[in-house]
Amino acid sequence: MAWNEPGGGNKDPWGNRGDQGPPDLDEAFKKLQAQLAGIFGGGRGGDGGGSGLGINSGMLGVLLVIAAILYGAFGVYQLDAQERGVVFRFGELKADIVMPGLHWNPPVIDRVEVVNVTRVNSHNHQALMLTEDENIVDVSVTVQWVVRDPSSYLVNVRTPRISLDHATESALRHVVGSSNMDQVITDGRAAVAAEVQDRLQSYLENYGTGILVQKVNIDESAPPTQVRDAFNDVQKAKEDEQRTINDANAYAESIIPEARGEAQQQIEQANAYRERVIARASGEAQRFNKLLAEYQQAERVTKDRLYIDAMETLLSNSSKIMVDVEGGNNLMYLPLDKIIQQGPALSSSSQESVRGIADAIINEVNNRVANGRPRDSR
Repeated sequence: MAWNEPGGGNKDPWGNRGDQGPPDLDEAFKKLQAQLAGIFGGGRGGDGGGSGLGINSGMLGVLLVIAAILYGAFGVYQLDAQERGVVFRFGELKADIVMPGLHWNPPVIDRVEVVNVTRVNSHNHQALMLTEDENIVDVSVTVQWVVRDPSSYLVNVRTPRISLDHATESALRHVVGSSNMDQVITDGRAAVAAEVQDRLQSYLENYGTGILVQKVNIDESAPPTQVRDAFNDVQKAKEDEQRTINDANAYAESIIPEARGEAQQQIEQANAYRERVIARASGEAQRFNKLLAEYQQAERVTKDRLYIDAMETLLSNSSKIMVDVEGGNNLMYLPLDKIIQQGPALSSSSQESVRGIADAIINEVNNRVANGRPRDSR
């Protein structure tokens, strides 16, 4: 006999007689109520069923109130000034961002994700890069970033930090690949870092990560270890070259103004000499014109006056030797060789004047000696 076929006594497996009709729902409900009343401490018989049901309903209401209080308490939360809240209702993102303060959201129904939007996060990245001049450099950078859009940060990408790492790699390779090795390692590191920051921010905005890059720092950029010694030698040679160029420029800056000053001084001296010669020549010409007029009026007197003036000038500035000559006429001897030797202390025009006067005096003395006339006879 099968398990679901009526057996002896015409009963089914659940203990029901085959000849009975469908079960009474009222009776089944009363049995269930009696069992619940027994569990919560209700009355025993049918007579006490009503009072037991009332006590059980009151306790059930208290339990419901306590559950409601606990449910509401679990939904209260507070956000600090540096935090923002993103609400998901049944898994769907709500558009409003929860600002700092005390808030309430229904538990189970809403899920609140708290994001810190002021904390500066750091991401380190290091890799070998190929430069534009086909050199390999080892570059290490640090990216400082904050969360600008909490909703995009949580929803648009699954792992924002991994996306940041990939974007940093791409931006760094692009910038280093379009730069020379010297720019990446020595004098162009700041420009390379700024360009990497701009390109990285562009990539992150295209991905919709909600991340704001605040600063990109190149911590280290150096050639590979295998060629580092050779590169250091090249850098030292370049530094020596630059130092030599700087020294040459400094010498040029110091000597050129000095040469210009000397040239200007010579120009000024030449101008002064020209003015002096012109003025002296003009004065001599005017003096000659005046003497010519006097000479034309009194020729003999003018000659004697010129002779006396010349002798006075010559004798007052030179040593003299008196020679006693027989016959009573003394002869004055001038050491003309000494006078001529003193010539370098005089100007060229003064030397010519002295030579002319000396020749005139010699001729005059010779004439007097030959004629036997004393000097005072003039």
